[in-house]
Amino acid sequence: MATGKQTFSGSSSAEIFEAILNRTPVTPVRLNPEVSPKLEDIISKALEKDKKLRYQSAADMRTDLQRLKRDTESGRTAVVAMEAGPVSASSVAAASPAPTPLAGKASAVSTVPTKAHAIRWPILAGVAVVAVVLGVGAWHYFARKAQALTEKDTIVLSDFTNTTGDTIFDDTLKTALNVSLRQSPFLNVLSDSEVAKTLQQMTRPVGTKLTPEVARELCQRAGSKAYLAGTIGSLGSQYVLGLKAVNCRSGDTLAEEQVTAASKEKVLDTLGEAASKLRGELGESLATVQKLDVPLSEATTSSLGALQAYSLGNKAQNEKGSAAALPDHQRAIELDPNFAMGYWAVGVDYGSLGETGRASEYFTKAFQLREHASEREKLAIAADYYATVTGELDKAAPTYQERIESYPRDSGAYVGLAVMYSEQGQYEKAAEVMRQAQRLAPDRASPYEGLANYALALQRFDETRQTIHEAQARKLDGLLLRNALYALSFFGSDSAAMAEQQQWFAGKPDYENFGLALASDTEAYSGHVGKARELTKRAVDSAIRSDSKENGAIWQANAALQQAAYGNTVEARQSAAEALKLVPTSQGVEVEAALAFAMAGDTTRAESLAQDLGKRFPLDTQMQSLWLPAIQAQVALNKKNPAAALNTLQAASSIELGQIAFVNNISCLHHVYVRGEAYLAAGQGSAAAAEFQKILDHSGIVWNCWTGALARLGVARANALQSRTSQGADADAARVRALAAYKDFLTLWQDADADIPILKEAKTEYAKLQ
Repeated sequence: MATGKQTFSGSSSAEIFEAILNRTPVTPVRLNPEVSPKLEDIISKALEKDKKLRYQSAADMRTDLQRLKRDTESGRTAVVAMEAGPVSASSVAAASPAPTPLAGKASAVSTVPTKAHAIRWPILAGVAVVAVVLGVGAWHYFARKAQALTEKDTIVLSDFTNTTGDTIFDDTLKTALNVSLRQSPFLNVLSDSEVAKTLQQMTRPVGTKLTPEVARELCQRAGSKAYLAGTIGSLGSQYVLGLKAVNCRSGDTLAEEQVTAASKEKVLDTLGEAASKLRGELGESLATVQKLDVPLSEATTSSLGALQAYSLGNKAQNEKGSAAALPDHQRAIELDPNFAMGYWAVGVDYGSLGETGRASEYFTKAFQLREHASEREKLAIAADYYATVTGELDKAAPTYQERIESYPRDSGAYVGLAVMYSEQGQYEKAAEVMRQAQRLAPDRASPYEGLANYALALQRFDETRQTIHEAQARKLDGLLLRNALYALSFFGSDSAAMAEQQQWFAGKPDYENFGLALASDTEAYSGHVGKARELTKRAVDSAIRSDSKENGAIWQANAALQQAAYGNTVEARQSAAEALKLVPTSQGVEVEAALAFAMAGDTTRAESLAQDLGKRFPLDTQMQSLWLPAIQAQVALNKKNPAAALNTLQAASSIELGQIAFVNNISCLHHVYVRGEAYLAAGQGSAAAAEFQKILDHSGIVWNCWTGALARLGVARANALQSRTSQGADADAARVRALAAYKDFLTLWQDADADIPILKEAKTEYAKLQ
């Protein structure tokens, strides 16, 4: 309006917006020579592209405009009198004294404004103010529109460009920035697994450095909205950090921050401050930025060395797995003993390797240090602590739910909540939540692993196959998917398919022991005790070689339970003792060893272990509801007190069908088996048959556990008891059922080792019943 022309023009709104954002406007004086230099300066400053050089507030602009107005009015004072009426040369001469030479010289070089010119100035100034305000407002509005992301958009983090020559910043700053941005419930950073998958689609190695050029291409392929490039350079003892968010389609800069850290020790917090500002510029509300903004040195660690080790561990985990990540994660907490997320990472590594006892130690330390973490990480640490350390399922589930409410796109929170439901036997609910995790992270293996196992637990084997097929189509693989494939092969009596899965396990040193333990259970299920014994020994040795002694001890304790149930009590006690010697303080080892001692008749040892477990895990849901009642009930049976055993076990509940946390989604339903034995001892054949049948009806939970084999014998014995305690047609029907059940068991064990005590008993009972 000051020039009579639009500052920015175009044939479409897009062209106008592009001009506002990127083009330098024509200077006002070129369009209107009467625009004063000072007004031109104000207009140019208002339209400056670099926001650091623009007016920082409306008050600043108002001050300059008021100064311009004052200076303009001061220049008009000499002509105010003339504006009152007609002016002529003679009247001016008459009213003025004769000029001195100096005065005459001065008047010769001065220019007196005309009346029209004087009136135009305030009008032009006012119009200019309106034009500038509207122009600046439009620029901010359209720039904001162009910059803003939505909650559905994802962004890619590129690797930092490090020109300092100090390698401590390599990977470290990217990890720190990721932690800072993950505090936002609005921004969605593309996960490492999705980055790795996209790099493979680009035919690039997983560890390819994400330069801005590579990040932009990856961003486009992944369907993300923007990539975020970071830089760090040194300036004497100071460090200059830059962050730039770029639209990966158009190349437009969406937001940019440049900050200076006074020293190396201040780099992390300075980076965090820049990231906080960037969050707001990218569309996040000021309220959540202020609420969820823990300084990086508190959210992670103040030690750059510890953060570097943590970063390397995360990188190794993404590329090679948890075993490869452990050394670096351990190094991180050595460098900073107060690094909460470092302890949590080590716990996750051990948990992924099946070392739940070790994982619990690190989760406990992380929980104690959780105030040294962001709000998001605090919730993650607390949820895992309740789930794996204290075993409080009633606390873990709400904590995972709180994570979901605060960070609704956190797929890990959905996975955790689903696992909590599965451990309570609520498989339908678990599957529903896990499907939400799958929608959020379709390229992560864990949702498929969960869905496959929940379908198994619900006896939906075709659905299990379909889920695994979908995972394989996305080139996903892992321990739990292979476990599920093995289970399907076992249910189908497909020896070739089981052997195929064994080959996969054998090719993975960290997982070989899992495959050998599965094979041992399968042999024991069919009564091949000698083969099972040899495979267990190999599984234990393999676990020790891969530094997974806890797994080895669990396989040893599980073998002890098998032998106790089969009647080899001396061997059972010896195996249980060896398991405890290998790892004395593992919850998983101790509960199985205690139950093995109880079933093998060593009541004193069983009671001692149970008492200790009760004290150490007073809040653990599965410990208090399943394991301790089973151990105590078996001890009561040893003392010929079935009523006490039944009272201890109480009524059945949905939680007894839940998966057991430390044995990879298998639940042998030991407590159900012991309850069946208690009903037999109490002379209640019908109730006993129902308990053993429950095990057979839930083969998708039991898999190849020994209880699945002996439940057939339990059904036979329960019906035989009914035939003896009933009369007439009821007795005859019960006898027929008993004979069929005995035959079923003996067929399963037709080529079993002949010296198994319980097999000898079964053959004798069957002969008498005939």
